[in-house]
Amino acid sequence: MAINPNDFDFIRKLIKERSAIILEPGKEYLVESRMWPLVNSEGLKTIEELVQKLKLQSRGPFAQKVVDAMTTNETSFFRDLHPFEALKKIVIPEMMKIRAKEKTLSLWCGASSSGQEPYTILMLLRENFPELINWKFTFIASDLSTEMLTRCREGIYSQLEVNRGLPAMLLVKYFQRENMTWRVKPEFRKQIDFRQVNLAERWPIMPKMDIVMMRNVLIYFDVQTKKKILGNIRQLLKPDGYMFLGAAETTLNLDDKFVRVQFPQAGCYKIGT
Repeated sequence: MAINPNDFDFIRKLIKERSAIILEPGKEYLVESRMWPLVNSEGLKTIEELVQKLKLQSRGPFAQKVVDAMTTNETSFFRDLHPFEALKKIVIPEMMKIRAKEKTLSLWCGASSSGQEPYTILMLLRENFPELINWKFTFIASDLSTEMLTRCREGIYSQLEVNRGLPAMLLVKYFQRENMTWRVKPEFRKQIDFRQVNLAERWPIMPKMDIVMMRNVLIYFDVQTKKKILGNIRQLLKPDGYMFLGAAETTLNLDDKFVRVQFPQAGCYKIGT
C-alpha cells in the first residue's frame, strides 16, 4: 500500500527538523522503500502504523531509527575514483611538503555513511605514504546516523560490499575474514575517530583541518543550509587546505570565497586569496 499524503508530510517534516534534509514532493517512493524494512523489523503491518507509533515516540530511539533509515546514503570503496587520484597524486604530496617541518596532517570526512570513504582514504595513505606513520595524524569521520556510526566503528562489510571497488590486494591486507563477512583489522580501525555530527546544527569543537571531504551530502539540503555548512567549513579549513565535494555539487552561488581547483572531475576547492 502506498504511503498516504498526511503520513508522508509527517515524516518529511520530522526529517527536516532532525536533519535539515529536504524531501520534496515526489519522493514518496523513497520514503516507502526506506520505511518498509523498519515496518517489518518493528513487527508492524503498514507504514500508517509506523507513523502512528512515530507520533507517540517522536523524540525517542524509534524516531532516531526513522531518521537513520532516511539519511543512509549509497556508497562504495573508491567511489568515483577521481578524488582519490587527486589526493594521491597532488594533494597529499603537497601537504606533506608544506607540513614537512611540523609533521602534522589533519583530515575530516563529514559524511562517512557506512565507512567506505574513510577506510578508502586510510588505505590510500598507508599504501602510498608510509612515512605518515611517524607524523601526528588526526583523522575524524562523522555522520548523523547512529546506525551508520556503529557500522563504521565495527568495520564489517559483506562480500558484495567489498566487491564494489575494493582491489583484492587491499582486501587481503587490511581486512580479516569473519564467517560470511570481511572486517577491517583492528589496528586500522582505531586510527579513525568516528563521531556523530549533525551538519545542519552547531558543530562540535574540532582541530583545524588540512583536508575536508564533504562529498555527496550538500545535495540533500536547502540553499541556506548549504551556505551555512560551507561557511563552517571555511572556518575549520586551514588557509592552504583542500575541500572535496561530490561530482554533482558546487560552491557556485553559495560561497564565493571558495575557488575550484582544476583537478579533473575531483570536485576540489580551496579558499581564494
